[in-house]
Amino acid sequence: MKKLVIIPAYNEQGGIEKTVRDILEHAPDFDYVIVNDCSTDRTLEICKKNGYCVLDLPVNLGIGGSVQTGYMYAFRCGYDVAVQFDGDGQHNARYLNDMADKLENERLDMVIGSRYIKKEGFQSSGIRRIGIRYFTGMIRLVTGKKITDPTSGMRMAGRDVIEMYAKNYPKDYPEPESVVAALKAGKKVGEIPVRMNAREEGVSSISPRKSVYYMIKVSLAILIAAVRR
Repeated sequence: MKKLVIIPAYNEQGGIEKTVRDILEHAPDFDYVIVNDCSTDRTLEICKKNGYCVLDLPVNLGIGGSVQTGYMYAFRCGYDVAVQFDGDGQHNARYLNDMADKLENERLDMVIGSRYIKKEGFQSSGIRRIGIRYFTGMIRLVTGKKITDPTSGMRMAGRDVIEMYAKNYPKDYPEPESVVAALKAGKKVGEIPVRMNAREEGVSSISPRKSVYYMIKVSLAILIAAVRR
């Protein structure tokens, strides 16, 4: 299989080199592409200095737009598998081959790396865990499928889902909504236990002040995605 790691990057100067080294060391049979979303720090400079494969967006598209750009690249270049992978050091590339094996052996369309199956490694804050359980329950209500880590940014897609996301992908806080869209489209989604790391550089895009907006927005998006198909 042709396999690609999509690394959306906005101001990831502190973690991008470590992220690429991790992929090259633990998942050398994966290609990678960094989608630089108009970073204002040295992210693009570092990528060019190291000769990384990078797509430099002309305007800031946000996380949804940058990830969709990666899926468009994967689809047009004929990749069989594409996995979203954060550029801040939170994800571990040693799980990528296990995810690909599960995707292929169980004939799944998507595999999500979940922190909450074995509950090892960084588990996020208590308030965020409450929000994650809320989205788990909501997704189960509208799809009948239990996803233990619906906000995980570590998710691997097969060719059908790559094509689907290349054409249409949520723009704002996309992870739960995109999972619902895949499930409602009849795609088979599974999970695999992973250990994630605490963020070493930068800050989360979801500040405490934005949490209420995030919960309302994502809840409405899940409901709309559930009735769209």
